[in-house]
Amino acid sequence: MDGDQVLNEKGEYVDISPAGNQLNLISDCESCFGLCCVALPFAASSDFAMDKNAGQPCPNLKTDFRCGVHTKLRPLGFRGCTVYDCFGAGQKVSQITYDGKDWRQFPASAKQMFEVFPMMRQLHELLWYLSESLTFQAAQSIHEELQRAITKTEQLTLLSPSAILELDVTAHRADVNILLLQTSELVRTEARRLQKNPAKKQKTYNRGADLIGANLKGADLRCANLRGAYLIAANLRGADLRAADLIGADLRDADLSGANLTESIFLTQSQLNAAKGDADTKLPPSLLHPEHWTAK
Repeated sequence: MDGDQVLNEKGEYVDISPAGNQLNLISDCESCFGLCCVALPFAASSDFAMDKNAGQPCPNLKTDFRCGVHTKLRPLGFRGCTVYDCFGAGQKVSQITYDGKDWRQFPASAKQMFEVFPMMRQLHELLWYLSESLTFQAAQSIHEELQRAITKTEQLTLLSPSAILELDVTAHRADVNILLLQTSELVRTEARRLQKNPAKKQKTYNRGADLIGANLKGADLRCANLRGAYLIAANLRGADLRAADLIGADLRDADLSGANLTESIFLTQSQLNAAKGDADTKLPPSLLHPEHWTAK
């Protein structure tokens, strides 16, 4: 066994390297049993056109687990579906945890599967942040600790369904968060050191800062700590967010047109999908411009 493999409950070695099939953190709906369309509840709102209970299949879900209105979700009032990202947890539960046996063919597994899915999603989100942390040269001093955390987290995703349901994911998240905080400090400190024109008086923000509707147009937010910030409907047009920590920041309807997020820390596709932007918004290479940013 090498450092990129772990032993699952079946006694099999599983590849968890970034290039390995098991560490696929990008959603693959083709390999999923429509779990987000069934397991999760939603309420009629600006994000959803109707109410749906947890465990109840969305009426738009087809028998082949495809969405019948996928290309019309936003016009039909299902914006929330276009924002959600499971970080690859859907295919992990479908193809690994339940070995490709879907809840329609094996209805006895349905309830448990729907309870496992959101827990798997939390673990995969942590894997996303940990994997990104390994890409930062400034965090080289803790790369070994980060890799150990990835290995441990991946091992948890390979447990049996009943074992996953017994996990204290909150405690594990707290342990991982210590490493993510260290990564953020290291990266932002190094970025400040390398800044050619550092901001003379850059405002500091506490975790969970209330910036709802704030006018931050053109703001220099380089290296800012915006962890958990409420940036709902904020004006961030042309703002410089390089090396800003955006983990957990709420960017719903925030205007990122022309903003520079190329070196931002812990930004996710889901956050971008919830925001507004345009072709001039600069993103990290691992993320994409959402279709609705350029849709006419």
